Amino acid sequence: MKKKILFILLAYLLFAFQVRAAPTGFTQADRERLIKLETTLQVFMEQTDKRLEDLRKDMNSRFEQVDKRFEQVDKRFEQMMNFLWILTTIFTTLTLGVIGFAYWDRRTIISKAKEEAIREIEREGKLRNLILALRELAKSDRQVANVLKSFGLL
Repeated sequence: MKKKILFILLAYLLFAFQVRAAPTGFTQADRERLIKLETTLQVFMEQTDKRLEDLRKDMNSRFEQVDKRFEQVDKRFEQMMNFLWILTTIFTTLTLGVIGFAYWDRRTIISKAKEEAIREIEREGKLRNLILALRELAKSDRQVANVLKSFGLL
């Protein structure tokens, strides 16, 4: 057993001398890794900047499209309002025209109807006979003649 312990101790010492401590300074490999890391970081930053620039351009173009769409909607709304004003004007004109024509037509018909009624009454009615009788009486009576003249019947 002593031999086993001695053998183990000797083997342990031999392996211990082979393990070396790592150098504690900044080595060439560390510098190369740092340069690679810087290069990768620079490329990543450039790609990120490019993506952000593309995103900004895309957003600006979309905002311009939205602005154009709003302008189109405004124009369409203005066209609709103009069309409504035109329709209102046409409707008002037609209404006034119809009312004016109806008023003129009624006035004309009523005045013609009055004239025809008076002519008919004068031609065939008892009033005609009464006026003729008063005209005959006016030939002999001055006072009746004056009254008939004042009413335009003589």
